Amino acid sequence: MAVRHHLIHAAPAQVWEVLADGSRYADWVVGTSDSRVAHGRWPELGSALEYTVRIGPWTVEGTTVVRRVNAPESLELEVDSGPLGTARVAIEVRSWGDESLVKVDEHPLRGIGGTLHNTVVDALIQLRHRSMLARLATVVEESTSPGTRVRT
Repeated sequence: MAVRHHLIHAAPAQVWEVLADGSRYADWVVGTSDSRVAHGRWPELGSALEYTVRIGPWTVEGTTVVRRVNAPESLELEVDSGPLGTARVAIEVRSWGDESLVKVDEHPLRGIGGTLHNTVVDALIQLRHRSMLARLATVVEESTSPGTRVRT
């Protein structure tokens, strides 16, 4: 299990606004180059996004399904990466004064990712989460209203 947290200089409602916008998924999820709603109203329970990952000349399509949602505090997703299998990704948004403490908890569920899961894989996921949370912070902080003070 890979768990990482990040302090975002914005209110939880502003973080949730980005998480709840399926068209912004590719803006903060590392490796994703495009996203679109597959079905339902994101991020309602059971709704899904399709996403694209481009690696050089190759393209991989995947799906992310909302398995649990408690807006604006938590979002649990099942990410299906095709041949790599599926993973549970839980995102928690906590109020931290005027800011938000965001925690991501991920672990493989099915497929080769679950079979080969070990501490080395967790370390790689941690690196990806560090980058992903930094990207989420940037997206949230850049989208705050002009009247909101953003600290750097």
